[in-house]
Order: sequence, then C-alpha cells, then structure tokens
Amino acid sequence: MPDEFSLDEQTCFALYAASRAVTDTYRPLLGELGLTYPQYLVLLVLWESDDRPVKEIGEALHLDYGTLSPLLKRLEANGLVTRARMPADERTVVISLTEEGRSMRTRAANVPTAIGCALGLDDVSRRELITTLRRLTASAAAYSLGGPDAQP
Repeated sequence: MPDEFSLDEQTCFALYAASRAVTDTYRPLLGELGLTYPQYLVLLVLWESDDRPVKEIGEALHLDYGTLSPLLKRLEANGLVTRARMPADERTVVISLTEEGRSMRTRAANVPTAIGCALGLDDVSRRELITTLRRLTASAAAYSLGGPDAQP
C-alpha cells in the first residue's frame, strides 16, 4: 500500500512538476521570439480577442493586477501592445495589440505544434488532458470557495 504522505503520491506535486516541465519546454521556443511564458499567455488572450480591458485579461489568465501590470508594461515597452484608458471610464485600461503584436502570432505559429510534439500527445489525448485539467481546476476552485460540493 502506498504511503499517502509520499511525495510521489501527492497530486499537487505531480501537477507542479508537470507544469514546470511544460513551461521549461516553452522557454527556448519563446526565447527565440523574445517572449517569456507569461507574456505569451497575454498575447494568446489578445490574439483571441483584441482591445481587452486589463481586468478581462487578468480573469482569463487567473492573474491579479499586481502580477499582470508588469507583464503588460514589458509588452508595451517591447512594442507589442498599447495601453489606453477608456474615455467613457477613466478607471478602465484597455490593452490593444500593435501591428508588431499581431505579426508575432505568425512568428509564433510553430509553437503549438512543437509543444504538442514535445509532450508526445496526439490531438485526442491533448483534448482529453485539457478537459481533465479544466474539471480539476473548477473542482478545486469550488472547494476553495466553500461551494455546495466542497466537502472533503
């Protein structure tokens, strides 16, 4: 019988190790583009839908303003995005891709395929993994918020 306190039996550690390994796989690919992994995630959000408020980007990436703000400043300094306050609501800052930010999508076109190959997952397995991870994320979030199914 496995020891429930063994590191190898901890779901959290398996997820942590997998996350680090995957992020490390991205590093050289994104380094060639002059991007960090978190910057790439911001661009992915904007490539889906440009001209988004900072709050929406933060919600999509599960990042707070204090973490997101330096990423956006760096992307702006690199000429990939612009930040502008909404005239109708000065409190809202909207992030928009520059032409260089839009063209980065073409430059990054090989990243998803290269990552897929590196992870050794076919498309069906990749989709199943994403579905499982999303379900896990939703369950953990509901539990941490004390939802109705939040019993151990």
